[in-house]
Amino acid sequence: MEQRSLFDDRERTNPLASRLRPETLDGFVGQQHLLGEGKVLRQLIDRDEIPSMIFWGPPGVGKTTLARIIARRTRANFIDFSAVTSGIKEIKKVMDEAEANRRMGEKTILFVDEIHRFNKAQQDAFLPFVEKGSIVLIGATTENPSFEINSALLSRCKVFVLQALAPENLARLLRRAVADPHGFGSRPVEIGDDELSMIANFANGDARTALNTLEMAVLNGELEDGRTRVTKEIIEQCVSKKSLLYDKNGEEHYNLISALHKSMRNSDADAAVYWLARMLEAGEDPLYVARRVVRFASEDVGMADSRALEVAVAAYQACHFIGMPECSVHLTHAVVFLSLAPKSNALYTAYESAKRDAQKMLAEPVPLQIRNAPTRLMKDLHYGEGYIYAHDTAEKLSAMQCLPDSLEGRVYYRPTEEGAEARVKQRKEQIEAWKREQRKAAEKEK
Repeated sequence: MEQRSLFDDRERTNPLASRLRPETLDGFVGQQHLLGEGKVLRQLIDRDEIPSMIFWGPPGVGKTTLARIIARRTRANFIDFSAVTSGIKEIKKVMDEAEANRRMGEKTILFVDEIHRFNKAQQDAFLPFVEKGSIVLIGATTENPSFEINSALLSRCKVFVLQALAPENLARLLRRAVADPHGFGSRPVEIGDDELSMIANFANGDARTALNTLEMAVLNGELEDGRTRVTKEIIEQCVSKKSLLYDKNGEEHYNLISALHKSMRNSDADAAVYWLARMLEAGEDPLYVARRVVRFASEDVGMADSRALEVAVAAYQACHFIGMPECSVHLTHAVVFLSLAPKSNALYTAYESAKRDAQKMLAEPVPLQIRNAPTRLMKDLHYGEGYIYAHDTAEKLSAMQCLPDSLEGRVYYRPTEEGAEARVKQRKEQIEAWKREQRKAAEKEK
């Protein structure tokens, strides 16, 4: 039988991502939190007990591929349905076919891509067929199912969250593409690990983007002695950007996030924006940067300007909603705000100090007066005895002790004079002075 060439009609018309779509779980890359040995989804697949479910995750992480593998593994009919091009008429036609298959003892898996695009009426059309088992529905969505899927349908489906692929997973996938006969295995391609890492970082967790970029780079590669050579410069042209220094072993990753953090702490907005751009343009996950910015908001700004946390969380949500490259401006907004905000690490030092005591004194009893007493026995044991409900007092305060006896008088949070925290410090000092006076008065009465 004649071996199929890379350049025959079928291979020329099918994209690389389609040619390399795995047919078994062994060839599936990523999602080990769901498909690793002993994990929930893997067990359901192995036992052929697939429920209706929703795959929620970013583009290019294998939602459609996984649905096809499940259908093949469970020996079910597989119907691929698009929410973009189908209406209720098409839904009912497919449901009738699935019901006929059920009467013949055959299982039908209906895969609905972009299920969030269906309106309420279209989603409701699935309900009776899911309930009586005519179909096993697998929906794929990039949007939060809690907001985009009808509650009635969602309650009948198990939600599995698929994660963006790590750069090392994408690099492994790209190496396979170079060697696999269905990829470029029948065409000698010379490409180094550094160049594959460039593509993997650029793809930002999306396998389809990674494979499409590799295919473009190979098609534009330099022909030398019957081999196609892919260089760093060719990849830069294909992704329309320069490859910035981003160590594949991770050192530069941590150097850059450290540079961003310390520039913000030093109130250097210009440097902070530069380091932000270095990371994003090198392919860093914007959600990783956003998480670090959220941490910075409380660790380094804190009560000096509590709006910092609101801005940081809003930037994270914006990154989640729209992704790169559009979310770069939202991260810039947060980074500049945090750089110019007054700084206080009082919350960070408060927790670290309390943590040291908590680790050394894990068995310290909760004072009786602030224990809950829902039963008669607990009341007889004096739980809650002496508790003062602050809202019942004129000052909305009490001098009641809330720390364990061994830690009485311990101070963890020491507010600074920076920004709004100066007012917090004044308020805390007023409260502490009032409590001291109340305790002195109580001692005199004894």
